[in-house]
Amino acid sequence: MNATGPRHGNHEGNQGGNKVMDYRLEVVRIPVSDVDRARDFYQGLGWRLDADFHFDDGARAVQLTPPGSACSVSFGSGPASYLELVVDDIDQGRSELAEHGAQVGSVFHRDGSKQVPGPDPAHRSYNSLAAFTDPDGNSWLLQEVTTRLPGRTVSPLAVYGSVAGLADALRRAAEAHGRHEKEIGHADPDWPTWYAQFMATEAAGPAAAS
Repeated sequence: MNATGPRHGNHEGNQGGNKVMDYRLEVVRIPVSDVDRARDFYQGLGWRLDADFHFDDGARAVQLTPPGSACSVSFGSGPASYLELVVDDIDQGRSELAEHGAQVGSVFHRDGSKQVPGPDPAHRSYNSLAAFTDPDGNSWLLQEVTTRLPGRTVSPLAVYGSVAGLADALRRAAEAHGRHEKEIGHADPDWPTWYAQFMATEAAGPAAAS
């Protein structure tokens, strides 16, 4: 489960550098003693209820998102707490983390509340996962998401902080695109895609732009 709207899963530097996979922190699992009470409390704060799943075996999973937030909270039966990273490709994400030293478990998928070895056969969104822990025992869950559920959107202000910050980002994109058009020697008819890629790369930080 997750909160944010559609995004490209890899960023490429403006000079055609190597693609860097996105690892989006989108869910924080928290321990609660009473699921209904916790759900009502957070809804009372004005948080969006993304999911309240009741499984045949009695298991339950609830997720809510604060207004404008790119990250949600979840709780229910099962593990008390973990952090969830969302990727577009579960196999690539797992491989990259392993290459950087994480001891990542095998990919599995969900069948209701059950865990079944291997990725979801159809690679349906939200269904393929892999788990790892850091040296202090903090639990992480990697989840593959390619298509978002309706309503799972987030304000761009979660990235840019304010309308003024978003406007500044658009100005930087416009200036950079002007230089790009001078380099190619003609107007760029696909400028919206160029702007989107520039802003996504810039927001992702130096590693994506290298």
